[in-house]
Amino acid sequence: MTILYHSGTVFIIIGVLFFLSGTVGLLRFPDIYTRLHALTKADNVGLGFVVFGLALQSGTLTVAIKLLLIWFLVLIASSASCHLIASSAMQKKIVPWTRP
Repeated sequence: MTILYHSGTVFIIIGVLFFLSGTVGLLRFPDIYTRLHALTKADNVGLGFVVFGLALQSGTLTVAIKLLLIWFLVLIASSASCHLIASSAMQKKIVPWTRP
């Protein structure tokens, strides 16, 4: 086991922690807009860490490039779906949460 394998494992664990924080945000935040923010930000960063950790462990450059391409495509899909959900919520006149 090399240093790349262990550092990849550390990056994967950091990514999983970001995924967990996004899940906590989904469960704890009060409205759809803040929940979307928590999910898209935390999941995109978490997936970035997981992909980087897997790229370090892959051993070949072609697999690492494929993983980075997958991450890039997920970033595009995530932002597009978040925008569609938020605009649908605005059209349905769902009011953003404010502090009482």
